[in-house]
Amino acid sequence: MELWTACLLGLIGSAHCAGMCGPLALALPATGGRFARFFTGRLLYNLGRLVTYAGLGAVFGLAGKTFSFAGLQRWVSIVAGFTVLAGLAAPRFFAGAATAGAVNRLKSLFITALRRRTLASLFALGLLNGLLPCGLVYVACAATTANDTVLRGIEYMVAFGLGTLPMMLAISLTGQKLQVAMRFKLQRLIPVGLAVVGALLLLRGMALGIPHLSPRLSTSAGAAQSCCHNP
Repeated sequence: MELWTACLLGLIGSAHCAGMCGPLALALPATGGRFARFFTGRLLYNLGRLVTYAGLGAVFGLAGKTFSFAGLQRWVSIVAGFTVLAGLAAPRFFAGAATAGAVNRLKSLFITALRRRTLASLFALGLLNGLLPCGLVYVACAATTANDTVLRGIEYMVAFGLGTLPMMLAISLTGQKLQVAMRFKLQRLIPVGLAVVGALLLLRGMALGIPHLSPRLSTSAGAAQSCCHNP
């Protein structure tokens, strides 16, 4: 998948982030009286999110590489694209992906980090924030499996995180929530971004031979192995 799709998903989805993660960004503790230290803390918080997204990118990029070697990547891409579009059509059906136990453990870790009021704790809060249940993150991870290397997987998820950065950094620095009217207008773009990503995943899985959009992909483990052995 092209990196611009990850940036688009993150940028459009940042309106969702403002509603879900905005309160946490507003609750970040101060670590000192100087603006430089305040700014550094907010940067570290967002850097923590990017590090977690990079870790997820490595995991799902490795999965994509495995599927590529097995000759299954095009089918994984088709399933992922169909799932994204199905989730867009029936969001309530896919809403309960997270378990309450995992959320409760994250909450306890959040409370501990919030009490420490150090730069390290702000970085830790960012790391934890990247693990919060989020449908947009799930979509980005699904799209990451369309990449056939770990590095590309990392790049894709980092690009997604960078797309959310302007909104989240602005909220944490200004201490103000995004106005409800503005957030509502931006959230109407989210289905558009999801539809684009889902359609591109399906197009990629069809392997039509279109450079960058729908390249040829192997359909069998034997084909993948033969490519490895060819000089």
